[in-house]
Amino acid sequence: MSDYFQANFPLQSLTVQKSALTSPQIDTNDTSENVVATIAEAASDRKAGDILILRVADVSYLADYFAFMTGYSRVQVRAIAEAVEDQVQQEWQKRPLRVEGKAEGTWVVLDYGDVIVHIMMPKEREFYNLEAFWGHAERVEFPTSNDGGGLVNS
Repeated sequence: MSDYFQANFPLQSLTVQKSALTSPQIDTNDTSENVVATIAEAASDRKAGDILILRVADVSYLADYFAFMTGYSRVQVRAIAEAVEDQVQQEWQKRPLRVEGKAEGTWVVLDYGDVIVHIMMPKEREFYNLEAFWGHAERVEFPTSNDGGGLVNS
């Protein structure tokens, strides 16, 4: 049985760090945090509105982060999606595992596995209100480029 699991599930090496002040934490060189920062920066460059990043790793197995942003036209929603894909490909050599909604342009989902990106028009964002559904997740503030960059947990 162990041969089956080893053959079908790639193993990742993780380092567990212990601290006197905190509980054990897994150090994965948090590439997902870097990817979500790149996503937020690319979206900001395309004038996406209301960028929100949620760290959902503690409340869901679906992903480490969700990124929500608003585009104010179908053309802008598609442009934001293209900018995000291009920037992540350029900086991290990652392509989305799945892309949905690009043809319609009202709600595009980019699934990077550890980060899921939702780019929505205001009407869809208000109607589905995913931020409220995932409201128990930790909000990660995305500072503008004027703030010096980097993600800040809140």
